[in-house]
Amino acid sequence: QDSSVKRTPLQSARQQLPWKKQKLLDIHQALNSDPVDIETLRRAALSEGGLLTDDIRRKVWPKLLSINVYNLPPKPSKDVREDHKDYRQVVLDVRRSMRRFPKGMRVDEREVLQEQLIDIILDVLRRNPQLYYYQGYHDIVVTFLLVVGERMTIAIMEKLSNHHLRDFMDPTMDSTKHILNYLMPILERVDRELHDFMIRSEVGTIFALSWLITWYGYVLSDFRHVLRLYDFFLASHPLMAIYFAAVTVLYRQKEVKSSECDMASVHHLLSQMPQDLPYEELIGRAQSLFISCPPSLLTQSAALQPHNIIAISTFTDFQTSTLRQRPDSVLRQQLHKRHENQLTLPMSTQPANTNQLIKMAVWGLSATLGAAALAVAQTAMDWAPEFLSQLF
Repeated sequence: QDSSVKRTPLQSARQQLPWKKQKLLDIHQALNSDPVDIETLRRAALSEGGLLTDDIRRKVWPKLLSINVYNLPPKPSKDVREDHKDYRQVVLDVRRSMRRFPKGMRVDEREVLQEQLIDIILDVLRRNPQLYYYQGYHDIVVTFLLVVGERMTIAIMEKLSNHHLRDFMDPTMDSTKHILNYLMPILERVDRELHDFMIRSEVGTIFALSWLITWYGYVLSDFRHVLRLYDFFLASHPLMAIYFAAVTVLYRQKEVKSSECDMASVHHLLSQMPQDLPYEELIGRAQSLFISCPPSLLTQSAALQPHNIIAISTFTDFQTSTLRQRPDSVLRQQLHKRHENQLTLPMSTQPANTNQLIKMAVWGLSATLGAAALAVAQTAMDWAPEFLSQLF
């Protein structure tokens, strides 16, 4: 190695950082790039450990979905439940979802979140009449609610419901069944013996339905594992959940082949999801499998008749839309300017709803405090990356 090549203090510090602190530093820099470095954020979500903390998820998840955190939808209105065709079913599903909330959470806290969960679901459906509710949707919504809060969850679910989850929200199950039909051709390419065994057993793919439509939220008991998979899926192609199903079945191939070759036995075995899966290993395998067996290759299979999957057809445009985002510091400044312009309008032209202006002023003040904290971190980035790494 040429000793004459001098490293900058920043480069030297980066090489000495433990991998977690290095990842935190990379995420911080990506979030503050202009435009936001979305590829680095995707790599962080995909690589070992995912996004590491809920605080980071609150910053990165919106960027992965091209959501402006300073322009979130309002809280659901009081009349969101009135005459809603899905109200009864949503309430039933949410009432049954107690195990999705953290153990030890106070009953009154959980009940508040359950009421928010009902309102969020109905609000997204009311704002998007083309979407149809399905049982299991609430399992995805509650995961986001527990991490990012009510208004951010509405924004996230509106985006996901029109992209990654769109085909599950058709009036029929046809598109969902079609996505499930990708499972067997993947297995056939990797392990023909396992594939043939499952075909003989006539088990079908229905055992993986709850995995797919809840992004595994329904079948995994450890919330940390659910969050790790959500990091993965948010940064991936919409079909990645079915590739993860494939690697899960492949991981259990010895168990499957040792079971009785009949539908009841194989279905029972596979529908019982082990809780000690090697998640990082399986995430890596799913990514490799997606590259070696992309959806375009699998559509040649007889099991996959031509069918328009909306999530696939809109994915390229969706990904492109994420590449032009400004960092939150810029979005915050833009928000302040809009507020200042509104506050300097002549009284006669100001909105009558002064209560809303008061709310905006308070929000602006809290955003300013956030900007001050960011300024400290940015200064630290410039002159002492070791100090920045200690902030986390």
